[in-house]
Amino acid sequence: MVDINKVTAAPSPDLLTPDNCAVLFVDHQPQMFFGTGSGDRTAIINAAVGLAKAAKVFDVPVVLSTVAAESFSGPIMPQLPAVFPDNKIIDRTTMNAWEDSAFVEAVKATGRKKLVIAGLWTEVCVVLPTLSAIAQDYEVYVVTDASGGVSPQAHEHAVQRMVQGGAIPVTWVQVLLELQRDWARTETYGAVTDVVKEHGGAYGLGIFYAQAVIGAHAAG
Repeated sequence: MVDINKVTAAPSPDLLTPDNCAVLFVDHQPQMFFGTGSGDRTAIINAAVGLAKAAKVFDVPVVLSTVAAESFSGPIMPQLPAVFPDNKIIDRTTMNAWEDSAFVEAVKATGRKKLVIAGLWTEVCVVLPTLSAIAQDYEVYVVTDASGGVSPQAHEHAVQRMVQGGAIPVTWVQVLLELQRDWARTETYGAVTDVVKEHGGAYGLGIFYAQAVIGAHAAG
């Protein structure tokens, strides 16, 4: 039963904030995209870049990783290092990024307990580190629209498996707006709406419309 005397206007500790999470990008590489068939690949690229820019706006720590970049999968998609030119890209031989010591050390170095992860493919390179991180008491949020599997079924079943293991499914716009949470936060307002206008599809077009009709400071 709710104790009315303890109810306050305060956010849940389960929410993502700029100070409690890190964002992990795993294997957004050409060969992985070639095999992705769970959804529109251009939309996955757009979502991944939107997520990266969301992390940039709020100065959230980011880890970039690839698998077999030189021997098989190719370099990370260029849009990600363009957002984070100073980030080292951790290349691995392991399909499970959580079995690579350099990757795990990079995650540990962020000091964050909540991990926001996106990658290709959902059923391998996202599932494996997600379940491994959860087993070591991390909280994991899987960005489903910035991830993709070899088929719709593979992606869906992977998400189900992760949810059953304790992961929380989210989308890139959800992460962006959860980090902002209040349009009165003027220090990030403009940058957030810029990301939405560039990557948010009809939502972004709606902001253009609102600002044109209502005024430059129309809320998102």
